[in-house]
Amino acid sequence: MSDGESSHVPVTFEHHQHVPGPFFHGTRHTFDPGTELTPGQGSNFQDGRVSNHVYFTARVDTAAWGAELATALAGEDDRGRIYVVEPLGPFEDDPNVTNKRFPGNPTASYRTRDALRVVEELATWVGHSPDEIQTMLDGLARLRAEGRDVIED
Repeated sequence: MSDGESSHVPVTFEHHQHVPGPFFHGTRHTFDPGTELTPGQGSNFQDGRVSNHVYFTARVDTAAWGAELATALAGEDDRGRIYVVEPLGPFEDDPNVTNKRFPGNPTASYRTRDALRVVEELATWVGHSPDEIQTMLDGLARLRAEGRDVIED
């Protein structure tokens, strides 16, 4: 058993209180503080898909990927936005990344069926280089072409 596997305590809807936050949500959209982000909205990553969950993370770098990829996939030049958010209900590990490429949940990614309340926009954050973003977009395009761009939602 690897170190990441042995130290990861699974986060489930029934057992999530041990995850302290702060939490972040990366997106291409603009929100005001107090806005509640709810499931049932269009996916930032697959056209025509309605998400049954709202996704968030405890890592700014992970939220940066969400913001940057969402804007790039939408064909926008902006780098997107990152918000500090508060989950308003239980949440669980995001199964799309947990135990996929690495044991545990190294991206500290979660999802909820309840709302996230926007606390504030994160004013400063470090994004990824254009080459890094293009590499990620190329990888997503490859998965899509192979029919492996499956989102467990």
